Order: sequence, then C-alpha cells, then structure tokens
Amino acid sequence: MVSHRLGFDVFGAKNGLPECAKPFLDPRPPLHAGLASAEGGITLCVVGRRPRIPPQLKGRPFSLDEARAAGLTLDALSGRSWRRLGTELYCWSGLREDPWQLLLAWRAYLPPDAVFTGLTAAWLYRLDVDPVHPIEVVVPLRSGMRSRPGPNVRRGDLAMALVTTVRGLRATTIARTLRDLCRRAAPVEALIAIDAAVRLRLIDKVTLTRQHSLGSLAAPAESPMETRLRWLLLQAGLPRPEVQTELRDTAGRFLGRADLYYPSSRLVIEYDGANHRDRLVEDNRRQNLLINAGFRILRFTATDVHQRSDVVVAQVRSALVRVSSHSR
Repeated sequence: MVSHRLGFDVFGAKNGLPECAKPFLDPRPPLHAGLASAEGGITLCVVGRRPRIPPQLKGRPFSLDEARAAGLTLDALSGRSWRRLGTELYCWSGLREDPWQLLLAWRAYLPPDAVFTGLTAAWLYRLDVDPVHPIEVVVPLRSGMRSRPGPNVRRGDLAMALVTTVRGLRATTIARTLRDLCRRAAPVEALIAIDAAVRLRLIDKVTLTRQHSLGSLAAPAESPMETRLRWLLLQAGLPRPEVQTELRDTAGRFLGRADLYYPSSRLVIEYDGANHRDRLVEDNRRQNLLINAGFRILRFTATDVHQRSDVVVAQVRSALVRVSSHSR
C-alpha cells in the first residue's frame, strides 16, 4: 500500500489542489474515513495493483525460464501468489498438489538416466504412499546432481535388470522397489506395500517369499488398515487368518467376503473403515445372512487398532479359545 502526503486543508485547496480531487477528501477521523490526517494535512492510501497471474502457469508446476517467458520476474515469484517447490521450480499458490504433475516437472531437471526409487517408485505402481515428500531418485555415480529442496538424490549405478519404465517414467522394478521398502520401513509398513502389490497382481507370492522375509505373509488385503489389523493379531501370537475369503452358506450361496477369517472357528473379523457408515444398511444385511449361516463376527475400527489393541487381541483370542473348548 503506497501513501502520499499532501499539504492541504481538508476544507479547501491550500497548495493549489484541483477541484476534481475534493470529492476524495473526507474530514472524518481516520478510523471512519480510512485516511490519516494531521496538522491540517491528509494521507491518501493507494491500493497496490493485483499481482499478474499468467493463465498458462496456473495448471501445473513451471520452471523459472517459463515464468520469465510469461513476463514474471524473480521478485514477482516471491509474492504470495506463487509457491516455490524447489530450485527454479514454482507453482501457483492456488494449485492443488498433484504428484504426477510434480514428477513430470522434476523429470525435466533430472539426468536422462535418473531412476525414481522407494516410495516414489511405489506410487508409480499405484501403491497408496506419499511419493513427493521427498521425491526419491537415483542418478549415476558420474552425475554431479545432488539433493536439493524437492528431490532426495542418491548416486549409484543400478543394473539394467533393476530398472523399468512405469507410466512413462524410469523407476526401479516392483521387486527392487519392495526390497528397498523392506530394508528401511517398519515391518508393518512394508507389509502394507507388499499386500497392495499382491492385490494389484504386480508380483506373485512365490517371488516375494524368495526375496523378502515378509513375503510369506503376503495377502491381497484391500486396505492398509486391514493389513495393520492382521499384523496386530500375528504379533500377539494368534494364528494366521485367511484374507478376503469367500463365504457361502450350506447351499453354496455366496454371502460375501471376509476381511479376515478363521475357518476352524467360523470366525469372521471385519475392519470398519470410513465408508462403513455410507453402506451401513448393506453391511447389516450381510451380517444377518452370515449369522444365520452359522458364522460369528467381530468388527473393529481404526480407533480399536491404534488405541485399544489389547482389547482387539483379547476379544479375538477369547473367541478362538471358546470355540476350541467347545469342540473337545
């Protein structure tokens, strides 16, 4: 906001103020008029111009060169209308974060033989992970590129057998990607990625079992929380449940799929996610069919898994022990 001090009396021209300016003057106090006055003078406040936002820069991240070509200066890019993503890479502040657009933008800055790895590669395979905080990439040993705001750059020479193209971008193979995640992530987080890869049929269980210690536990869980619930039971020493098992009545009619299932106990364990409320009626009808067919059901939520894990384990163990004692 720019202020101009004019030496004139508010009731008339003192220094030759033209008549056309008088309608803009107001003798009221500053809090009412929005003008600061003192000693017979007045301060006019002029609102600055709106920042210029070229429409071609609103839909995706852009480079400093692209900004200059659109008429923006480096000083203009430091304003609130723009967000700096990394070295010479920017986006409009109103742009919703789009990992795909961000990866495409960074590819232009990376060496042609750079390879996306880790969580970034996992996301390219459509696993439910965060791919851009940071962007993980490997460049050849001879490359002089180093980590900077945005990408986390490691240098190394990957064998060609470990590199593939995923959705048009160079990335580590799914087997190498999962191996990298298993090396550094908590076991449950690695198992979540493995389960998702199995569900998407990106890799077979035989290969996983051969390459990873967690491979033998791989199952096509339909959500990360289902994997967390299963991991909780396994860590408590409970038997390994089946995953996504089809359930049928005595006539062979399909009743549904169980998130987790203990066939010897006919115990169904369900994880109720955020969408359970939206399909409450459908879930209740399905539950009635299962109960009438002789199945038993335990249902748990994210709060149960994260904050009441001891209760979850105790209830499942009690259900399994009760059936076992009745069968004797």
